[in-house]
Amino acid sequence: MNIFWRELKTYRKSMIFWSLGLIFLIASGMNKYQATAANGQMNDLMAEMPKSLQVIMGGGALDLSKASGYFGILVLYFLLMATIHAAMLGANIIAKEERDKTAEFLFVKPLSRHQIITWKLLSALVNIVIFNLVSWISSMLVVGAYSKGEAVNGDISIVMLGMFILQLLFLVIGTSIAAVYRNSKKAASLSTGIMLITFILSIAIDFNDKLAFLKYVTPFKFYEAKNLMYGGGFDAVFVIISVVIIALLTVVTYVSFQKRDLHV
Repeated sequence: MNIFWRELKTYRKSMIFWSLGLIFLIASGMNKYQATAANGQMNDLMAEMPKSLQVIMGGGALDLSKASGYFGILVLYFLLMATIHAAMLGANIIAKEERDKTAEFLFVKPLSRHQIITWKLLSALVNIVIFNLVSWISSMLVVGAYSKGEAVNGDISIVMLGMFILQLLFLVIGTSIAAVYRNSKKAASLSTGIMLITFILSIAIDFNDKLAFLKYVTPFKFYEAKNLMYGGGFDAVFVIISVVIIALLTVVTYVSFQKRDLHV
């Protein structure tokens, strides 16, 4: 339990920083919606843009005349922030003992490695739950203030649930890499690198329909706002793939950490 509270305290400032950053993104984004929605031509303007710009902005399939549709554009950037945070958190919470030369802290505790990794993972889980709840609540409050009576809480809730699954996925990607990789100092960089590659791949798929078969490779295609909000909710195949990957990488984290030589 001491390890659990120690990890929460360690990442407290980081959590506050990331949460404030996301709240600022929501507030500034919806403020721009208020300024641009007044002319009533947002959908026409988006349709006239080159496909490349539509892809980058996440538009095309979203009704930008509504607050929920404009929120859907912002979701792409929410997912990017949330997954960067989760991947770095997962890698650092495992690797930091060796990186910071504090591994002896673990050795003096009357705990098995299985217990140590369990408390660390629980602490990381609480971190991403808090981040997700801050995102969820602030989105409902801010978007609701600009919705003009539109029911937005349902769309926001399903998007945030999808974001939470992505957070879990990249969290265990980070923990598994840190547990397996010999160079603990580079674990966070490698984790975020994988995240960025999959993100860029998701953009490339939107650019070229011939790459559509790769949508099963990049998690960013699993929970797109346009599909969750207008496409009938979650795709069972993507959810199953996510659950399987999360379970497998969690096992990899436990097994690899048990065998890892920790350097004090």
